[in-house]
Amino acid sequence: MIHADLSERENGWREQLWTHQVSPDTFEIACLPFFTYGICYRDIVTIDDQHLVSAVVRKSGHRTLRVALEQQHPQSGQLHELLHEKVVETGLAHEWLQGTYLAVDLPPGADPNPLVQVLQGLEGTEALSWEIDS
Repeated sequence: MIHADLSERENGWREQLWTHQVSPDTFEIACLPFFTYGICYRDIVTIDDQHLVSAVVRKSGHRTLRVALEQQHPQSGQLHELLHEKVVETGLAHEWLQGTYLAVDLPPGADPNPLVQVLQGLEGTEALSWEIDS
């Protein structure tokens, strides 16, 4: 396990990343980062002496679709269920964090349009925000 430094967003904030060790200071990302931009599933990264990501040395071609649901929105529970159903239908690997953050792996060649269409249809509700990171 290694960490990504997110202190540019909030002082002292880090994201824990599950990995497979490739060499003493090189790791393959084995999870879907929720908050770390520019790092996706199966990317190869190096770390510093504090086990913080220091560089991405090889991109895997995977992208990450991220969704953040607004907890206070009156339909957040229904939206969670809708998004969960849609992502399961796609067969894409995904992870939820605290029921409000969704990360979906988009491997090379994956078509995100079924999910993107649902998300675009919800943009005016102020119930969520979403992005695709590569």
